[in-house]
This record gives sequence, structure tokens and C-alpha cells, in this order.
Amino acid sequence: MRYIFNQGGIHLAQLFFRYGAMNSGKSIEILKVAHNYEEQNKSVVILTSALDNRSGVGMIASRIHGLQREATPIAADTNVFDLVQQLDANAYCVLIDEAQFLQKHHVFECARIVDELKIPVMAFGLKNDFKNELFEGSKYLLLYADKIEEMKTICWFCAKKAIMNLRVHDDQPVYAGEQIQIGGNESYYPVCRHHYYFPPENLAEYRLSKS
Repeated sequence: MRYIFNQGGIHLAQLFFRYGAMNSGKSIEILKVAHNYEEQNKSVVILTSALDNRSGVGMIASRIHGLQREATPIAADTNVFDLVQQLDANAYCVLIDEAQFLQKHHVFECARIVDELKIPVMAFGLKNDFKNELFEGSKYLLLYADKIEEMKTICWFCAKKAIMNLRVHDDQPVYAGEQIQIGGNESYYPVCRHHYYFPPENLAEYRLSKS
């Protein structure tokens, strides 16, 4: 039996979904949680979507702190429940980065890990895409997670909270196209609702002024 310890007491294993806009510190938070467990000699299983290849498939990297760590990639046909049993059925926690890219069956398998193996699962990812539609993984995590938390960050263009992700190509905002296009800061910006619909007219000049 695995437990989550916090100031409110002891809780049984749960499925957590922590979401935020781009640059809200999701990857560094995963690395911190893993470090905290391992510092106490408690093993963790670290997973990430195979779709995210910005730092190489199976790598979790924080652009802010320059830290990175290997993780086991989750492909479309991966059974996450079976994978965790193979990697470490006695893990104290399962951590998943880029959880928005999970498919429906992956989320159900994460729930089974919690309910049957009694291992907490903490999934981190975006909630909505650049068209303000839910990712498949995020949709089902919002439905099935025991606990949902928002990781806050501020708009790239003002001091309001960022709740959307603006896709930019050749310094022009993009509102149509394929949902999944892996990029870093140069491709996506965390923005408030106003600046999603009304970004600065000359993004190139604004970007240079921020550099």
C-alpha cells in the first residue's frame, strides 16, 4: 500500500493531474518530485510521451534550469499498467510528463495502477491546445483524476495569468492546423485570454525586445 503524505494527513494512492500553460514549470516539478522520493530511497517510475522529441525521445528536460533526465517513453500501443509492473511494481510513485499526449486507454491504465497496484500516479501536462480544445489525455485525466491542480504562470505579454497557449509561426499567430506540433519557446507562448485573441501586432519586434 502506498500513501501520499501532506500537511492534511495521510491519503491513499490517488491519480493526480497537474496542468498548466507553457512554461509553467511542469517538467522541473517532475524532476523535483522524483528527487524528493529518491533522496529517501523510495523508487519512482518516470514516464513521458514518445511524441515529445524536443530533447530526444524519452528525455524530460527543463529549459529553465537546464536539467534533464531519462524517462521511459509511452507509445500509442503502450499498456502503461503492464509497463509499470515490468519496470517496478513496488515503486512509490509513477510520474508522467507531457500527459496531454496520452490516449484514452493510457488514462484508464493509469487509474488501474492507482486502484489495483496502490501506487500514486502524478501526471503533468497541458490542458488545452493552441485552438483551445482539450487534448485527449487531458480530457480523460480531468474526468478520472482524483485530484486536479493548476500550475500557474503569467502571460508572455502582460502580468495576467496565462490560461491559453498561442502558436506562432514566422512571427504570426496561428489558430488552425494540426493539434500536435512539438516546439519550444520559439513556437508557443503562454498567454492570457486577451492576448490569445489580440497578440502584439509585431511579434518579431516584441520578441527581440524581450531577448
